[in-house]
Amino acid sequence: MRDADAVIVGAGAAGLSLAYRLCAPAAGGRPLRVVLVDAPRGPLTPQERTWCYWEAPGGAFDDALTASWERLRVHGPGGEAMAGRPEPFRYKMLRSPDFEALVDARLAGQDAVVRAEATVESVRDVSGGAEVRGHDATGRPVTLRARWAFDSRPAGRLPPARTTLQQHFRGWFLRTRRPEFDPTTADLMDFRTPQPGHGLSFGYVLPLSDCAALVEYTEFSRRAVETAVYERALRHYTGQVLRLGAFRVTAVEQGAIPMTDGRFPRRAGRAVFRIGTAGGATRPSTGYTFASVQRQTALIAAALRAGRPPVTPPPHSAWHRTMDAVLLRALDSGRVDGAEFFTGLFRTVPMERLLRFLDGRSRLWEDVTIGLRTPVLPMLRTVAELPLLPRRTAVR
Repeated sequence: MRDADAVIVGAGAAGLSLAYRLCAPAAGGRPLRVVLVDAPRGPLTPQERTWCYWEAPGGAFDDALTASWERLRVHGPGGEAMAGRPEPFRYKMLRSPDFEALVDARLAGQDAVVRAEATVESVRDVSGGAEVRGHDATGRPVTLRARWAFDSRPAGRLPPARTTLQQHFRGWFLRTRRPEFDPTTADLMDFRTPQPGHGLSFGYVLPLSDCAALVEYTEFSRRAVETAVYERALRHYTGQVLRLGAFRVTAVEQGAIPMTDGRFPRRAGRAVFRIGTAGGATRPSTGYTFASVQRQTALIAAALRAGRPPVTPPPHSAWHRTMDAVLLRALDSGRVDGAEFFTGLFRTVPMERLLRFLDGRSRLWEDVTIGLRTPVLPMLRTVAELPLLPRRTAVR
């Protein structure tokens, strides 16, 4: 048993980010005592992940980036290309092993923040704080107590929602025999993929050099598909759309991100909080999470260092959550064509403004001008319908 100011459960993007930010001294100069708990290496260890986000150069994690791009491009279904430099932003790619190494380097030599391995079974309130129970790799029980607990583990069920979609994808890290890519330009959405009967699909290309890239096939739909479906789509995209020559696949990533207008509870007890996707950090209409995790964990760390309860506002404003709910319903109902919808936004809205909107940092007047560039009548019909729709629970 170890007493601490905070226990962080899970060493994904949210857990690592919060541990990174809690290294600073607390109020009065006393460092916070923090335990970061992750599952032992083995079957429960998640695959390596890629996180992407946009911000100006000089960010806290720039030294750990795999790559970044100053120019972004979107291809419409008919091949129309829209490209731009969304200054001051750069699109940044961070791989989970590099982020973990950066956080470990920051924690090295700091006795106040320690890492522990345990398969966590419960996180609950107890007298004076929170308790985390589980077992280590040998099966021995592990009990950790702290004033506060922050749980980033995904919930077994998503919250009740009017609309629940999945952003599901499979990507190949590949290397070509000859130069095929422009390392200065990332393809954010390429709608030259065959569109599914429900939802939308697109390609995604992040060049790492002129001969290496991460190429992904992504769908927004109600459920994920079998691996063979992604593989066929990737073969079609690399061969028929990108027309790549010979290449070899060096690594693969696959995943699914919830896109839902359900309300994620940010508090699971008096002293227990949920963070990351489990705490609602994922932007419902886009699936982007990393940037909002940084805002969420910065507020938590600031509260703890100041000696305040770490009660934080929702990662996304009520206004943006409402806009997301309208878009999700419009996509799910088929009232708007997803490929044409996003292509139209990139065609008519300045890229820097649109990226701030997609990240939930745009201002009201910007949101209104963007809304006027969407299919207005179908969106208004969806706005009128939304309050009448029941919320249903969907299994993750």
